[in-house]
This record gives sequence, structure tokens and C-alpha cells, in this order.
Amino acid sequence: MENKKVDADFSLQAVPASHRNGFFRMLVVMLGFTFFSASMLSGGTLGLGLSMKQFIVIVLLGNLLLGAYTGTLAYIAAKTGLSTHLLTRYAFGLKGSYLSSFILSLTQIGWFGVGVAMFAVPVHKATGIDTYLLIIIMGLLMTATAFFGMKALTILSFIAVPLIVILGSYSAWDAVDMLGGFNALMQHQPKETMSFAAALTICVGSFISGGTLTPDFTRFSNTKKTSVITTVLAFFVGNTLMFLFGAIGAIATGQSDISEVMFLQGLIIPAIIVLGLNIWTTNDNAIYASGLGISNITKIKKSKVVIVNGIVGTFLAMWLYNNFVGFLTMLGAALPPIGAIIIADFFIVHRGKYKEFETMKFKAFNWNAIVSWGIGFVAAKFIPGIPPLNGLISAALIYVVLSLLLNKEAESTSSVKPMTINEVKEA
Repeated sequence: MENKKVDADFSLQAVPASHRNGFFRMLVVMLGFTFFSASMLSGGTLGLGLSMKQFIVIVLLGNLLLGAYTGTLAYIAAKTGLSTHLLTRYAFGLKGSYLSSFILSLTQIGWFGVGVAMFAVPVHKATGIDTYLLIIIMGLLMTATAFFGMKALTILSFIAVPLIVILGSYSAWDAVDMLGGFNALMQHQPKETMSFAAALTICVGSFISGGTLTPDFTRFSNTKKTSVITTVLAFFVGNTLMFLFGAIGAIATGQSDISEVMFLQGLIIPAIIVLGLNIWTTNDNAIYASGLGISNITKIKKSKVVIVNGIVGTFLAMWLYNNFVGFLTMLGAALPPIGAIIIADFFIVHRGKYKEFETMKFKAFNWNAIVSWGIGFVAAKFIPGIPPLNGLISAALIYVVLSLLLNKEAESTSSVKPMTINEVKEA
């Protein structure tokens, strides 16, 4: 008999029960996912603009919102076994899903390149090692773990998560000591205050775009309970730690990136380790997710696509770092409405149950979803308030309304029976 090689990433199908992971493995993967350098930078901004009591309230509330959003997506992924890109076929249609996959993938390739440069630039300053050599080495390493799939991501997370926690905590403890102790930290008052809405926007906005890709990882959970709890815990523990490290470092030294704080503390080797692992755990997830997206469009296996995406991101790293952060941030506003539409489609339109993926015949385009996504994107960019929540709520609301209206119209049309010959004569 011919042995057919199994796609261990299940790029174009649901993850079977035989390849699902338990609670601890998934928790470590999701913690690695939330250990995100940008969260530390955001934490530093919040630390300099809020009192510590305000900071704690904002971070807990922000992570509650992020946990609710990503936890809901995690539930859908565990129940269906499908990635974000395959889930969008139900709401957007087969070819309509290509739009969302392209936007998601483009954003993740871009942030991969920025992340590689975010490692290379400070390490070059600290050590004198050539920036482009560092970019090539880290780009290849990060691409390699994404190429080998969830097993490699899990192994990396098992190594990275404890090290980041230990070294980051040591640095934060030293920074607290620089401030004069815990009481002095709690008494911190900002020189320039930040509004509640602005602070919550920073907190939620720092990770909600990446959080839209939660199903790419949680589809490997063995139960829905495991999926939801590990995701919510990751945001309350992992993301909170990143914000806290950034805030303490910024208050003590004026630097919000813990690696920069460590450089100032003379902890050069730990700084490089923490910076490298922190970016690595995020970047390999980003390029892995981008591979799934391009695979959805091209039908090429994710493992092959990842190599191309990694090379492109590495090659463009410095250019992206210097020119494209603003553009990538704008693209980020386009991602939460996609997740909102998936949630609305699954729970409201389809009442929590999708037909089996293998037996589905998807329509080419679902214009309800595409129009709703566009409105959600515009709402996130232009309506006053908290942009990510504006995009989420608007996209979900419009999608549900359009779906219900068109379903009613379809039902009323199908209920009109054709007239018989006798009825025509009588008329």
C-alpha cells in the first residue's frame, strides 16, 4: 500500500482528535504567543501616563476584553479544529476568504520583518555585531521553528517562557529597587496624565490584531475547555507580565523595552536572551500564521509557504522597520472585524454549529461579510472612542443584521409557490 504523508500542520483540513494537545502544552504555547515585545512598549507608555492603581485597572480590564475575544475564537477553533483562514470560508465564502487570508498574512509577514529588525538593531548597538548578519541569523532561526510546525513552536515555548519570566522578573525587581521599593512604585504619579479611553485603546489595541489568529494555535486543543482556559490565562498572565515589565522599566529608567532596561542595568547577556526569545516566540507564531493564510489561497502546504514568507520578511526587515510600521498598524485595524464576523457567523447566524468542513460546498463570495468587514474597518479608523472595539462591534452588528434580513428575504421568496395551469386559467 502507498503511504500517504500526513500534513502535520493540517493547513487545509480540521485537526483530528489524534493530533490534539492537552492543557499544559497548550498553555505554554499560548503564553509564548502572548509574550510580545510590543506589549512591553505599550506597558511603558501606560506606566508613564497613569498612576499604578489606574495602570492595574486598565490592564486587568483590557486583558479581560482581550481574553473574552480570543477565548471565544479559541472555543470555535477547538470545536471545529479549523484555523482562522478555514473558518473564514464559512462567513466570507471560499474566494472571499482569500481577502481576509491575504490581509492577515501580509500583516504577519510585515510584523515578522519588523520583529527581526527589533532584535538586530539594539543587539548591534550593544555588541557591535553587524546588523544584517544578525537579521539573517535570527530570520532563519525564526523561520525554521515555524517550518517544523506546532511541535517546534511548543518546544520553543517550553524553553522561552520560563527564561523570560525569570530574567524579566529579576530585571523588574532590580528596577523596583532603583525606585526605592514597592511602596515607591505604588505611589508613582505620572507627569502627564492619559485619558481612560486612550489607555484602554493602547492596552486592547496592542494585541487584538494578533489575537484574531488565536484559532491557528488553539485548534490543536484536545477539548473546548482546555482551549478557552489556556487562552484566557495566557492573556491574564502572559500579557499582564509584559505590560508590567514595560511599565516598571519605564518608570524606573524611562525605557519601556525590558531589554533596554537590562542594558542599562548591565545585564547585557540576559537582555539579549530575553529580547531574542521574546521576539522569537511572537515571530514564529506570526510567520506560521502567515503560512496558513497563503496556503488557504494557493493550496500549497504551509511548510513550503513558510520558507518563502520567512525569506521575504527577513529580506525586507530593515525597510519594514524604517518605513512600514505605520502601514502595518493601519492594517492591524482591519483584522479584529474579521474575528468579529467569524464569532457572529458561528454563534448567531449558524447557532453554534457548522457543517463538517470536508462536506461543505462553500459559495464563492458572501458579500454580507465583505461589506460588514469594510464597515468595521472604517469604524475602527474614524469613529471616536476605542477603535478596536468600534471595529469589532460594528462589523458583528452589521453582519448579523444583513444576514438576518437576507435570510428572511430568501425564505419569503422560496415560500412563493408557482401557480398551477388551472390557477393560471382561473386568474
